[in-house]
Amino acid sequence: MSATIPELICPAGTPATLRAAVEAGADAVYLGFRDATNARNFPGLNFDEAEFRDGVTFAHAQGCKVFVAINTYPPAGGAGPWHAAVDRAATGGADAVILADIGLLDYAATRHPDLRRHLSVQASASNAGAIQYFRDAFGIARVVLPRVLAMADIAALIREVEVETEIFAFGGLCVMAEGRCALSSYATGRSPNTNGVCSPASHVRYQRRDGTVVTRLGDFTIDAAGEGQPVGYPTLCKGRFVAGDRTGHLFEDPVSLNTIDVLAKFAEIGVRALKIEGRQRGRAYVTRVVGAYRQALDALARGEVPEDTGVLDAMSEGQRKTTGAYAKSWH
Repeated sequence: MSATIPELICPAGTPATLRAAVEAGADAVYLGFRDATNARNFPGLNFDEAEFRDGVTFAHAQGCKVFVAINTYPPAGGAGPWHAAVDRAATGGADAVILADIGLLDYAATRHPDLRRHLSVQASASNAGAIQYFRDAFGIARVVLPRVLAMADIAALIREVEVETEIFAFGGLCVMAEGRCALSSYATGRSPNTNGVCSPASHVRYQRRDGTVVTRLGDFTIDAAGEGQPVGYPTLCKGRFVAGDRTGHLFEDPVSLNTIDVLAKFAEIGVRALKIEGRQRGRAYVTRVVGAYRQALDALARGEVPEDTGVLDAMSEGQRKTTGAYAKSWH
C-alpha cells in the first residue's frame, strides 16, 4: 500500500488562534459560530459573521481551508439556528461543514449540494455499515472517526468504505461514546451534544475546606487538592472519586493523546487527515502543537520517520501522553 501524507486539521477557537494555526502550517482549520450549533459553545470562543468571513479570507489567501463545525443536535422543532448556521457557512466560503444530525445532513445536501459534508465524530459512526449509510444517504465526503478504534480497525474501514477518514492525533480524550456523553448532562443539565458545553463554567465551584481546595460541578464534588497540589478544572470524566478502598481517576486519567510516534503507520494505511483537538486552547498551544505536527508530517513526506522529541509534553494534560486505543492489541 502506498503511503499518503495526511492533511493537518487544526483548531481555531478565535480569530487569533485561526491566524496562529494557519501561520504554523495548518492545511485546514475548523471553527464554530458563536451559538449552540457547535460543541464548544463557551464564552469568549467562536466566530461572529464578520470574524468568520475575515477568517476565511485570511486562510484562503495562505492556501488553508476552513471547515465549520455545526456538530450539535438541534431540539425537536427548533432547528432554525442550525439551518441558519449551514447557510452562513455555505455563503461565507467554507470549504466543508462538519455535521452529525441526520436532519442537518439532509438540509445541507438538499439546500447546498455543492457544499462538502464531513461526518462529525459526534455521530459516533465506527463501522462500515454506518459510514456507508451516511455516504449513500447524504453524500458525506469524509468521516471523523471516534477515538475508540485500534489501528487495525481503522485500516479495515479504509479498505471497506469509499469515504475519506479523519482521526484525532493530539489533545484531549473522551471517555464516553463519542457524541453520546451523558455525564455532563446528568450533573448540570447541559451537555456537549445538545448545548455545546461540557462541564459549563456556570456550574463550577471552588471551596476551601480543612486545608484543601475542593472543586465541585453542580452538586457533585469532583476533586480535592491539598497544599501545593495542582487544582484542575472540574470536568466530570477526569474527576477523582472514592470507590471501595481506592481513590483515583475512575473514568479517565488526565492525559493527552499524542500520535507522532505512529504517524508513519497512519500514512501507510491511508488515513486522509489528522485532527488536533483544542478549540478552547490559546495561541501558544495552537502554535506549538500545529508547528510540531507540521514538522513531523513534512519529515514523513521526505521519507523520514518522525520521532516524538518531548517538545509537546508541556502541552499535554498532566504532562502525560498516550496513543490511546490506536495501539491497543485487545478487542
